[in-house]
Amino acid sequence: MTMRTIYKILFALILTTPSLIGRAGGESSLADSAYTHEHYAEAAVLYRELVDSMGESAQLYYNLGNCYYRQDSLARAILYYERARLLDPSDDDIRFNLEMARAKTVDKVVPASEMFFVSLYRQLVLSMSIQGWAVLAVVMFVLALLALAVYLFAPRLWAKKTGFTVAILAVLICIFANIAAVRQRHQIEHRTGAVIMTPSAVVKSTPSNSGTDLFILHEGTHVVIVDDTMKEWVEVHMSDGKQGWLPRTALEVI
Repeated sequence: MTMRTIYKILFALILTTPSLIGRAGGESSLADSAYTHEHYAEAAVLYRELVDSMGESAQLYYNLGNCYYRQDSLARAILYYERARLLDPSDDDIRFNLEMARAKTVDKVVPASEMFFVSLYRQLVLSMSIQGWAVLAVVMFVLALLALAVYLFAPRLWAKKTGFTVAILAVLICIFANIAAVRQRHQIEHRTGAVIMTPSAVVKSTPSNSGTDLFILHEGTHVVIVDDTMKEWVEVHMSDGKQGWLPRTALEVI
């Protein structure tokens, strides 16, 4: 059995039931029941109503992604998986399903290489959710206070040295945790990522139908909006460095 086959089996198992975390009220039970009985269109409607009434939730977006994937609506599935990952980038199931859905898209974009420390920083920031970083920051702050107390009042030199070292490390980790949480909050509040929703979209050199055709993107492809000032057009950037203009109706912001 190849690794590709194993991945497909795991993906199918993940899709068989919606997330069991964060259930709220009878509406959620109805949506889960509809999904379990393979009424995916009905479940999607119910999950969207839950988002409207309860607010954004990584679990609800994840379940919506599963609903649309089951209906072979690839662009919608990727859109909601992306929204789920934005809210909880540390969730392995979300990341796995998103990668499996992306594997079915037409456009295979190879990201441009970047400096090692930039990639490491990005991976660290996305290794936990905002809530996770917030908890870590509080824990490290308390640890820093305790270690500082040891440094100030411990009678032995080795204890003072240990307390001082732990306090410095805890403060540094606390600072980074706050930076990571703020960074993630900024990405949520100022969303620039988008997904191509039409079967195909021609990227233009200028924000006009008369502009030169640069290249074609297909449904499900992820882009970054770099200019959102025009009413009918947006300028987008690809992770491989390509850039151009698209009709606003061709994509949806994550």
